[in-house]
Amino acid sequence: MRKIYIFDTTLRDGEQSPGVNLNTQEKVEIALQLERLGVDRIEAGFPAASPGDLAAVDAVARAVKNATVIGLARSREQDIDAVREAVKAAKDPGIHLFLATSPIHRKHKLRMEKEQVLETADRMIRYAKQYFDKVEFSPEDAGRTELDFLCEVTEMAIRAGATVVNIPDTVGYLTPYEYGNIFKTLKEKVPGIEKIQLSAHCHDDLGMATANALAAILNGADQIEGTINGIGERAGNTAIEEVALTLQTRAEFFQAKTSLNLKEIARTSRLVSKLTGMVVPGNKAIVGANAFAHESGIHQDGMLKEKTTYEIISPDTIGLKDSKLVLGKHSGRHAFREKLIDLGYDNLSEEQLNAAFGKFKDLADRKKNVSDEDIRALLEEKIIETPEVFSLQQLVVTFDSHATPSATVKLKTAGGVLEKHSEGNGSVDAIYQAIDALTGETVELDDYTIKSVTDGTDALGEVHVVLKQGDSSAHGRGVSTDILEASARAYVDALNRLLDKRNAPTRSRRDNVTLI
Repeated sequence: MRKIYIFDTTLRDGEQSPGVNLNTQEKVEIALQLERLGVDRIEAGFPAASPGDLAAVDAVARAVKNATVIGLARSREQDIDAVREAVKAAKDPGIHLFLATSPIHRKHKLRMEKEQVLETADRMIRYAKQYFDKVEFSPEDAGRTELDFLCEVTEMAIRAGATVVNIPDTVGYLTPYEYGNIFKTLKEKVPGIEKIQLSAHCHDDLGMATANALAAILNGADQIEGTINGIGERAGNTAIEEVALTLQTRAEFFQAKTSLNLKEIARTSRLVSKLTGMVVPGNKAIVGANAFAHESGIHQDGMLKEKTTYEIISPDTIGLKDSKLVLGKHSGRHAFREKLIDLGYDNLSEEQLNAAFGKFKDLADRKKNVSDEDIRALLEEKIIETPEVFSLQQLVVTFDSHATPSATVKLKTAGGVLEKHSEGNGSVDAIYQAIDALTGETVELDDYTIKSVTDGTDALGEVHVVLKQGDSSAHGRGVSTDILEASARAYVDALNRLLDKRNAPTRSRRDNVTLI
C-alpha cells in the first residue's frame, strides 16, 4: 500500500479558531504529542505574524526531533526570512509558501493579473529554495481557481523547485467529485508531476472536508493536511483522526495507509481539546464521547453477542481501554505510578508525579470511586504551568434562596494572602467580584462553560472561561468535584494567563492576513 503523509496544522490553522490562543509551552506540549502520534510534518505557526509566534515556532523546532517542522509564509521575502529564523534549530526544517490564485482573490485581494501571480510565486519559491530543501507551495483558494490556470501554476511551482504542491479548498466549496477531479487532472496534464508530492487541504464549511480529502487520496494525493479534532477557522478543517481511521478500516478499498500510531489518537484529542478550550462534541466521529457508546436495546443485544455487529472500530485501536486496577484513598504511590504508565503517562518527572499523587489523594478523600478519566483530568489540568501571580487559597460561598449570595475568597500572592468578601447576582458572580477586587484587574468575562468530566453525582466538573482585557484575551480551566471551586480556579487561571501575556512578547492575532 502506498503511504499517505500527514501534515498537521493544529498549531497554525487550528490556532486560528476564534477564541484559541496557545502560549509557547502549550504549543510545545501539543507538538511533542503530535510527534508521539507519528505525524510526518508539523506546521508550527506563522512566524511573521508576531514576535510571540516566531518564538513559539522556534521552541517547537528545538523540541521536535522526528517530524519536519514547518513555518507558514506569504509570498514575501520578509515572511520567508522569518520562517528561516524560526526553524533554523529544527532537525528537519521546511517552509510553506502560499499565494492566492482564484479570480475572486486575484481581483479583490491581490489586485493582480495571472501573469503577476505566476511571476511573484515563481520568484518567491526560488528565493525560499535557496534556504530550504523542503518547500511546499499552496495556490490559495485553488478550489475556485480555473483548472487550466491551476495546471499552469503547478507546472511553474515544479520548475521553481517546490517539493510539495498543496491544493487548498480554502472555503470548503467543493464536492468530493469536483475536488478529486482536480487531482486527477493535475496528474494527467502537468509535466513533471511525478517529481513532487500533491497535498490536499480541505475546510469543512459544507461538512465535506474529510470526504474531499479521501477523494483526493483516491485520485493520487500523496499528503493530507488537517488538524486534530478538525478544529480550524470557521467550520474547521479535515480531521486527521477521521482520515487515518478510514484508511485503516477500509484498507482494501483505498489501498493506502498512514504511519500514525493510532493508539495515541484519543490522548492527542484530549490534550488538544483541553489546551485550546474547544470541547469535542459527543457525536464527533472517532474521538467523541459517544463514538463507542450504545443505548438502543437492539444495538446492545447485538454488541453482547458480537461487537462487530455495531462497532466497525475497536476502542482499543485509538488508545481507549477499560482498566481493572481500581484506585481509591487507600492506594499507594506504587499502584498510582502503575496506573499512570497504563494510561500512557510514562514520562512524568518525579516532581510532576508527586504533585499528581497529592491531587489524587485529595480527590480520593472526597470521591468514592476514582476513574481513569478522573486521573487524566487531574494530570492534564496543569502539567504545563503558567506563572502563578495569584493562586486560590480558600473559598467560602454562602447561598440562601431568600438572600443575596456572597463569597469570601482568599488568594495567595508573593506578598502574602489576600482576603475579600463580596456579594453578587449569583454565587459565581460573587466569587468573580471578590477576585476582581483582590487582584485589581478590570476584565470582561467573554465566555463561561461547564462540562462534566466524569459520571455520577460526585463527578469531576470542568469550567472553561475566556477573559478579555482590552485587545488581549486568555482562557482558563479549573477542575473540581465542586463546580464553584472549579469556577474560581478557572477564573484565576485565566487572570494569570492574561498577566503572563502582558509581560511576554506581543502575540498579536493575524490581523488583515488571509491564510489558507
